[in-house]
Amino acid sequence: MERLKAILLLCAAIAFALSPVLSPGFSGFTGDQFPVPQPDPPIQPMGLTFAVIWTLIYACLIAMAGYGLLRRAEDAAWDRPRAPLLASLVIGAAWIPVANLSPLWATGMIWVMWATALHALLRAPARDRLWLQAPLGLYAGWLTAAAPVGTAVVATGYGATPEIWVHAAFLLLASWIAYAVARFSPRPVPFYLGAVVWAVLGIVIDNVAVERWLFAGLAGVVLLVLLPVFARHVRRFADG
Repeated sequence: MERLKAILLLCAAIAFALSPVLSPGFSGFTGDQFPVPQPDPPIQPMGLTFAVIWTLIYACLIAMAGYGLLRRAEDAAWDRPRAPLLASLVIGAAWIPVANLSPLWATGMIWVMWATALHALLRAPARDRLWLQAPLGLYAGWLTAAAPVGTAVVATGYGATPEIWVHAAFLLLASWIAYAVARFSPRPVPFYLGAVVWAVLGIVIDNVAVERWLFAGLAGVVLLVLLPVFARHVRRFADG
């Protein structure tokens, strides 16, 4: 059964990575998908942020699943996170086509992806940190930012106001989730926090570029709060 799950996980990781290639792709909801247009939501990171992190996540997940099949197929510790991660990736493989059709359905799906990815990360063993914890951390961390970001855009796209404060609330929610995971995780999670920090940095840059200083300042404060936590986890990870 462990080997079968390892095979399925590799197939799911490949399908997940191919989803943007076999579909129109996705770099955020478009303004015309909502009753209230969202041409440049304050909470949405700059487009390049998506491309860089997802390329890294796809590559790392495939490498992890391949290594797991070849070297850890029947390892009980490696098997613990496979079921929730498999569920997350199967949903993720269908997410982009759904997001391009229905932001509401996509919002529900991404929260399930986040919950199952985080479950997988917290079930990962302490060893093989770069092979297993790093890919899971990047994936779960990015979803920790992406789920609140997407929900904020959908909320204001369907009429929630005022936009800047609705988006601010969801940005704070993402940072609170990241801080709570870092606080209560039994081991350091630098890759998880690094993905969240990357998302917030993308939000800061996007808002500075359009001179939306209030939201840029708020995102900058969130970044300054998360950076010391990230640095502590990097040091703990390096110390073994």
